[in-house]
Amino acid sequence: MELIKTNLNIKFMARRRMAMMISSVLLVIAIGSLAARGLNLGIDFTGGTIVELGYEQAVELERVRNVLADSPFHGAVVQYFGTANDVLIRVPPTEGLNSADISSELLTLLKLSGDEVDMRRVEFVGPQVGDELTEDGGLAMVYALLCILVYVALRFQLRFSAGAIAALVHDVIITIGFFSVTGMEFDLSVLAAVLAVIGYSLNDTIVVFDRIRENFHRMRKASPSEVINTSLNQTLSRTLMTSLTTLLVLMALFYLGGEIIHSFAAALIVGVLIGTYSSLYVASPITLMLGVTYKDLIPVEKEGAGVDTRP
Repeated sequence: MELIKTNLNIKFMARRRMAMMISSVLLVIAIGSLAARGLNLGIDFTGGTIVELGYEQAVELERVRNVLADSPFHGAVVQYFGTANDVLIRVPPTEGLNSADISSELLTLLKLSGDEVDMRRVEFVGPQVGDELTEDGGLAMVYALLCILVYVALRFQLRFSAGAIAALVHDVIITIGFFSVTGMEFDLSVLAAVLAVIGYSLNDTIVVFDRIRENFHRMRKASPSEVINTSLNQTLSRTLMTSLTTLLVLMALFYLGGEIIHSFAAALIVGVLIGTYSSLYVASPITLMLGVTYKDLIPVEKEGAGVDTRP
C-alpha cells in the first residue's frame, strides 16, 4: 500500500504523558462511580413488566408520570414508542402483583385521568432471565477482548496486541462509566452499543498499526517515536473523516430517533469519541512504552529455508 503524503507534523508522542494523565483521570472517575453508584440497570437485566399503550391523541410523558407518581408504580420508566400517541411503560418487579395485575391496574389508573387509552402489548421479564443476560453480556465482552488479543498478536506482534487491548479496555470502562455518572438506563441496547464500540475502536487501531508496521520497514533509520508520529499523521485525515461522518449519523439518531434508542445512540457517541482519542493517544503510546522496534517486525527465518537443494 502506497504511503499517503501529508504536510502534517503533529508530535503525538511528545504529548503522550499528558494524554496518559487525562486517561487516568477519566478511568478513576469511571471506576469510582461504578464502585460507588453502580449502573441504573434496565428491566432487561433486573426483570419486570413492559406495557405498551396506545392513546387516541398525543400525550405528554410528564402527564403520564404524574398519574403514576402516587401509585405503586412510581418507579416506572415512561417513554414514547414510535409516536407521541404510543407510550411504553417499564415497571420494576412489584411484590404481590403479576404482569396481568400490573397491566390492568396501569390501564385503570390512566383511564381515571380522563384519557382514552388502549392496551397494545404486555411482556414480562423474570429476574432469572435478567441475571442470565447480565452474566452473558459480561462474558460476551470478555470473549470479544480475548479473541481480539489473539488476532492482533497473530497479525502484528504481541506488543501491538497489548496496546490494542489496553485501548479497548480503556474505551469500554469509560463508556460504561459515563452511564454510571449520568444515571442513564443501561439496558441490552446499550450493551450492544458497547460491543459495537469495541469493533469500531479496533478497526481504527488496526488501520494505524498497519501503517506503523509499513513505516517501520520504510523508515529503518528513524526512531520508533518518529515512525509512530509519521504514521499517526498519515492516517489522521482518515480517522477524523470516519469519526465525523459516524458522529453525524449518531447525533441524528440521538436527537430525532426517539426515546427508545436514546441510550443506544448516547453510548455510541461517547464510544466513537473515546475510541478516536484512544487510537491516537492510548494504543500507540502503550505500544511504544513496551519497547517495539523494527527488529520485532522482522519475520523469523526458518533454518534451511534459504538453502539451495537443487542437484
